[in-house]
Amino acid sequence: MFHLINSQLPLIFSLLIVLVVAKILGEVAEHFGQPSMIGEVLAGVILGPSLLNVVQNTMDLKVVAELGIFLLIVMAGLEIQVEEIRNSIRGKNIWIALLGFVIPFIGGALTGYAFHYNNTFSIILGLCIAITALPVSIRILMDMGKLNTEVGRKIISAAIFNDIVSLLVLGVILDFNDESKRLEDIVYSSAFTIGKISLFVLFLVAAYRMFKLVKSKVSIVNPKVNEFLHHLRGKESLFALVIVFVLVFSSISEAMGLHFIVGAFFGAILLPRSIFVKGDFTKVKESTSGITMGFLAPVFFATLGIAIDVTSLGNLPLLFMVLGISFITKILGGYLGGRMAGLNGSTSFTIGLGLNARGIMELVIANIALQRGFIDVSVFSILVVMALLTTIFTPFFLQYGFHVIERNGKRVHTSSNRKIR
Repeated sequence: MFHLINSQLPLIFSLLIVLVVAKILGEVAEHFGQPSMIGEVLAGVILGPSLLNVVQNTMDLKVVAELGIFLLIVMAGLEIQVEEIRNSIRGKNIWIALLGFVIPFIGGALTGYAFHYNNTFSIILGLCIAITALPVSIRILMDMGKLNTEVGRKIISAAIFNDIVSLLVLGVILDFNDESKRLEDIVYSSAFTIGKISLFVLFLVAAYRMFKLVKSKVSIVNPKVNEFLHHLRGKESLFALVIVFVLVFSSISEAMGLHFIVGAFFGAILLPRSIFVKGDFTKVKESTSGITMGFLAPVFFATLGIAIDVTSLGNLPLLFMVLGISFITKILGGYLGGRMAGLNGSTSFTIGLGLNARGIMELVIANIALQRGFIDVSVFSILVVMALLTTIFTPFFLQYGFHVIERNGKRVHTSSNRKIR
């Protein structure tokens, strides 16, 4: 290992080095058809103690990274509407969403128990394995031109469900005591936290219904609202209002004892799109994306790489088990869910393949678990490796899956023509 600089760099110098290297490697990753976050994490590994030890993960750098987490979650929420949540659990689609989450979650938890870790660790591991990252899935399917296919829509619906359930489960986990090994402790902690989450969900439902009521009467109740927003359109103040709106929900979730990302996610989902005229909401999303993907997200992903200690990857049995369980249980969950939903084998198999990308959300939760002391650096490093590898392989898996669907479709079409003749 090289140790070029032993003293801590000032924050500005650290940001300069991290951002430049992260963006360069991010561009290289995208050039090879991979999400930029892969290159950005690798930038942190190179700059951190694993290799050059140029940049340390200081508290100031962590604060900037926290802002990156916030805006990444907001970006994910802005891509989802309440109607899409309904679609993800409507009819037989619920089987894909449920089994695509539950089977990997159980597989991850059992892996933790098999390696003699405590309950909290095992649940964290199950949660990280169960996640399908919505933003990464959208990006992969868009690049392949398959976003609006039947398979693409069902993968996105399952990813939406996974993200929502994951954040709610995270709220329960964060109330666990690290030493909670007795069943009664877990039951009490879970019941108390589920009560808080239920209260928060009731607040969300009330807010949603209020927004629907205001939507139908805003021009009558307060005609000056539209005039006020008209003056803000196209200006930075509109973006600021959106952030303030989301921060209100984040503050409420924090006040209830939940993590701020829970409130940020649901606040972004519930943001009333109807107050925006055509094109304004797109401008807000572009502003959010510019700040996040251009500056804060690369810093966040790089700090994950800085936090990795490659020398701690010595627990190879756990690493290979986590990787194997991650791939196998997601494919199995998606396949069984698809079959339960009445889909054919090749379509169900392709859905299972497409659910494998973990990416952003899994890294966020792994980072929170590390900060709270629920996992150590060695396990965190394994989870980051798992997130990167599942994200890297998913596009190749999906290409194969869609090829199988097309090949089977041609066979069915050919056999049908023969029968007609």
